[in-house]
Amino acid sequence: MRRLRLVVAYDGGPFSGFARQREQRTVQGDLEAALERLAKRPVTTVGAGRTDAGVHARGQVVHADVPARLDPERVRRALNGRLKPEITVREVAWAPPGFDARHSARRRTYVYRIDDSGDPDPLLRGFVLAWPRPLDLHRMREAAGPLVGEHDFAAFCRGRAGATTTRRLRSLGIRRRKGLVEVRLVADAFCWQMVRGIVGHLLLAGDGRRDPASTVAVLAAADRSRAGNIAPAHGLVLESVTYPRIRSEGRTRR
Repeated sequence: MRRLRLVVAYDGGPFSGFARQREQRTVQGDLEAALERLAKRPVTTVGAGRTDAGVHARGQVVHADVPARLDPERVRRALNGRLKPEITVREVAWAPPGFDARHSARRRTYVYRIDDSGDPDPLLRGFVLAWPRPLDLHRMREAAGPLVGEHDFAAFCRGRAGATTTRRLRSLGIRRRKGLVEVRLVADAFCWQMVRGIVGHLLLAGDGRRDPASTVAVLAAADRSRAGNIAPAHGLVLESVTYPRIRSEGRTRR
């Protein structure tokens, strides 16, 4: 047996999230079923991030232990033949020693996209949030500033029993690109629905319904009800996962 490292992109719309669930279609479930056909044995995958139902990915990283007889390039082609069109395996490589898709990750980057034009493109409705009010990026950036750094993000997360909500947010950038507002967040790790909770707060600050200076009080309160609505899942993409610089063997790229 040998460990494969896969970079996977997917449209999260048809799935009940990344993580396998009984009697639900998930990205992990589809991946494992396809890998098992190639390996001719049960295969368990591990992903860098457990994206929620409706959340997309461009650079999800997954590892799986498979028979060493398999060829990474043939695995990539075979998986894409079985998984398209909702899932594309962009890269396949033998992983370096000790690699773990989840625990070896150093940074995760998410981007949330919003159309506040009032005339959203219907062809993007599954990937971009149509916001009915114009957004002031200066107000959004002012509201975002206090969130950068290490904090207890309980106000912006859905809690899990026994799990900490303290995280280090490395950066939070807001820009307008090709007519869309992009909110880019980079952290060592995120707690459950943290990105969507933060974006929901920034949207209210950006359209004038919340004072940008309120972020400090909301963060300190550590009360989920103070932050406002969680932004819908479909505007969110896991863009990339960063690891220490270790050379992989036999990498293939689409």
